[in-house]
Amino acid sequence: MDAVHCPVCLKDFTCATINGHLDACLLKSGTDSEPPLKKSRISLTAEPPGVNSTSSSMAGAPSSSVFSLFQTNNKSNVSGPSDRNGSSKQPAVTAVNKGVKRDLSSEAEPGPQGAEDLKSQSSGLNGQTLKASPDVSPLTLLTGNKPLAELLRPNTLEEYFGQNKVVGPQTLLRSLLDSQEIPSLILWGPPGCGKTTLAHILSSTSKKKGTARFVTLSATSASTSDVREVIKQAHNELRLCKRKTIMFIDEIHRFNKSQQDTFLPHVECGTVTLIGATTENPSFQVNAALLSRCRVLVLEKLSVEAMGLILDRAVARLGIRVLEQDPANPKQRDQSDGHEPKIFIEQKALDTIAYLCDGDARAGLNGLQLAVQARVSSARPDQSERGGSEEILVKEDHVKEGLQRSHILYDKAGEEHYNCISALHKSLRGSNENASLYWLGRMLEGGEDPLYVARRLVRFASEDVGMADPAALPQAVSAFQACHFIGMPECEVILAQCAVYLARAPKSVDIYQAYANVKACLRNHKGPLPSVPLHLRNAPTGLMKQLGYAKGYKYNPAFSEPVEQQYLPEELQGIDFFTWTPS
Repeated sequence: MDAVHCPVCLKDFTCATINGHLDACLLKSGTDSEPPLKKSRISLTAEPPGVNSTSSSMAGAPSSSVFSLFQTNNKSNVSGPSDRNGSSKQPAVTAVNKGVKRDLSSEAEPGPQGAEDLKSQSSGLNGQTLKASPDVSPLTLLTGNKPLAELLRPNTLEEYFGQNKVVGPQTLLRSLLDSQEIPSLILWGPPGCGKTTLAHILSSTSKKKGTARFVTLSATSASTSDVREVIKQAHNELRLCKRKTIMFIDEIHRFNKSQQDTFLPHVECGTVTLIGATTENPSFQVNAALLSRCRVLVLEKLSVEAMGLILDRAVARLGIRVLEQDPANPKQRDQSDGHEPKIFIEQKALDTIAYLCDGDARAGLNGLQLAVQARVSSARPDQSERGGSEEILVKEDHVKEGLQRSHILYDKAGEEHYNCISALHKSLRGSNENASLYWLGRMLEGGEDPLYVARRLVRFASEDVGMADPAALPQAVSAFQACHFIGMPECEVILAQCAVYLARAPKSVDIYQAYANVKACLRNHKGPLPSVPLHLRNAPTGLMKQLGYAKGYKYNPAFSEPVEQQYLPEELQGIDFFTWTPS
């Protein structure tokens, strides 16, 4: 049996005794009075005896004190003094235990240093974080490579605004999250409402407390093999380290139903805790079996008040001063340090962002960043000529220019599509012409196909207006044909005219209900369906006449008075489908 040496003291042990020695060795090394020095990532290779190799776990990159614990007894892989002096290339350490595979870039072990390294990696700009670097100028943050929405992503629930119904202080889920008893979740909500941010908060908290390992995947780029690899690592973590794994799948609706089945047994037995984020209705896009194993959290679109709090936090973290009413008030202006421009923003500009971003925090923060960046760029030439600091004022017009986009949330193939057409249909049924026009405009301005709306109006003309106004159906069909001829945007007024006509028309659902009763009668009938009466059958041949087909039929135009004749089978005589109620 090959000997295995300890990565801490580099002494040789058998495979049966290495685990017990590691527990004692790690506890002994943890009692050192001085913290280990930081080393580069390459120090993860084996050191000679006498060198404290535990210091390699405190590397400045995304660090981890858990690396390959079991190494082969290959003396040629142990670096000598000449290796440390750079005279020869350092060989890599070969792992024996292939069942344990950890992604060093995706996790950090518990401890103060590991938490700080994680924070620097996840939210930093050039190795600096907003919290750890309060002296970083707003200009440096605003002109970085990362979007402002990513830089200012909160790390605690206290900084998470707008979803008090789901994770408020008095909610059941909040108490579970505080105690790190995180169930499997499906986060459903519109873009920019905080789904990914909530997952990052859970990640930051779990890593800081060391209670769980957090892995992030995106269904837009990850494959089933990636998921299986993470599940394999999670199984090893749970078996060897007694540590849970939380797997966050962004855009989980991008996985098809067979790919989603990969999670089922592992979520069921608790190997992984699944957190999925989606903008689509989970009822249609997520497996029913997976939904039964997860709790669905519906995140709402952010309100104007919540967006105001998010923007206030952003300008405070960036050091941007807010001018309330009078931009010329000298009391609101501080002395500049002479190097960086002072940035001011009107309160009205922040209010405009809160209203125009349509509850999308990502769009609001990035719009603020664009507006400030544009003003800083335009002020730089003047600043260089004057040789001093420049005061930059961001106004409402600059913000509107930075938010040049349609802020109407509408997905032609998603949940909002069905919500809006349902609202239009019910508004027409309620004879509310103003609401009908509003929902029609919401769909057309959001990019809906006008022919789809026209087809629904044709259906409404027969279903809800019916015989109360027989002219409604020709009106709707004419509107459909006109939309087909003209197209958008000219056909929008045609659809508006048809919608108002249908809203004002009298309503009758007699035809709709009567035909529904007919279908119920046919579906609920027990036994074979009754035969067509002989006198109602046609008799084109002599044989059929001999069999009694068409015998006794009374041709109605041949009589001047109403004809007494049976048209229903004997079993259904006397039934009135307009008043009949299915059993």
